[in-house]
Amino acid sequence: MNTIVQGDNLRAMATLADGCAALVYMDPPFNTGHSQSRTRIKTVRDEAGDRKGFGGHRYRSETVGRLDFADAFDDYLAFLAPRLVAARRILAPDGALFVHLDPREVHYVKVFLDGLFGRDAFMGEIIWAYDFGGRSKRRWPAKHDTILWYVRDPEHYHFDYEAIDRIPYMAPGLVGPVKAARGKTPTDVWWQTVVPTGGRERTGYPTQKPLAILERIVRVHSRPGDLCVDPFAGSGTLGEAAGKLDRRFWLCDENPDAVAIMMARLARFAPALQPGAADATGDPPPQAADGA
Repeated sequence: MNTIVQGDNLRAMATLADGCAALVYMDPPFNTGHSQSRTRIKTVRDEAGDRKGFGGHRYRSETVGRLDFADAFDDYLAFLAPRLVAARRILAPDGALFVHLDPREVHYVKVFLDGLFGRDAFMGEIIWAYDFGGRSKRRWPAKHDTILWYVRDPEHYHFDYEAIDRIPYMAPGLVGPVKAARGKTPTDVWWQTVVPTGGRERTGYPTQKPLAILERIVRVHSRPGDLCVDPFAGSGTLGEAAGKLDRRFWLCDENPDAVAIMMARLARFAPALQPGAADATGDPPPQAADGA
């Protein structure tokens, strides 16, 4: 059964059986030190409006919603470490963990994961490179995230090479028409634009990740029917990738806005909504928002 849990992900993961997940993808908050937010607007035809549009007509902007969360931790690793331990416990013997981070914290998390899994279980890092947003005049603009890849057993893990989607050659004339038509396999640097503001994929969630990134991970690192888990599910991108590729998904987020977005986005996969475990007072504990 496809499942969406609203509640604390650490307590929710405790309800999952050992070794149940072929794939765990974690896109935790990045500890940027400031608020992450996204305001959704619509435009209404109004000749006295604040925007000029097609044909010279004017339009009025109206705010229809806003999502935001604080992204700052006094001790980021203390927050994330128990969740990484829980992720390792639920991984199948040939399962894989992907942890999506930015340059601020990735080094500290990698050292912890090396100790948790063993350095030989580190299979590599994927660099998601994009070209969007502002350009600093004081340093090289940061335009990439890092996705760490670990496995339970470095001698026995699932990697479906034939399922890899191929990408165009940058110089197709140098490889001949047959290779150019087939395309090449990606490297560990994935060039993929962010989710466009006005694109059909956009849900309005502040840190939504592109579906193409998650589809590639799910396709190569799991099999049809496998369970894919995202404890920081956000807008549910892993769930959509898993559902489209005939995998099962288990998603968790404490933010009720995120859960509402997921339930609407993934309705065609008929997910069951479950409340998360509560503490002794009956209230769920505070949990930072996620990034997917």
